Amino acid sequence: MRTMIKYLRQELKMSQKELGDKVGVTRQTINALENGRYNPSLFLAYEITQVFNKMLFKGDRQQYFVMEDIFIFDDDYY
Repeated sequence: MRTMIKYLRQELKMSQKELGDKVGVTRQTINALENGRYNPSLFLAYEITQVFNKMLFKGDRQQYFVMEDIFIFDDDYY
């Protein structure tokens, strides 16, 4: 699985630790997600998506991300 986490986190000038603190995981978990070494639970994927939506779009629901925008399944994943 590929993710947009690193790109979005860097756009917000946020560290891995800061994102981890916001969603209740360690910096190491965020690093593993960014490098494709860990697949998040549905709950964690939802929480990360919500953090990015709140910080990037500030309430403009017409521009919100859905999880599939951030967590990208490769065709050969299945």
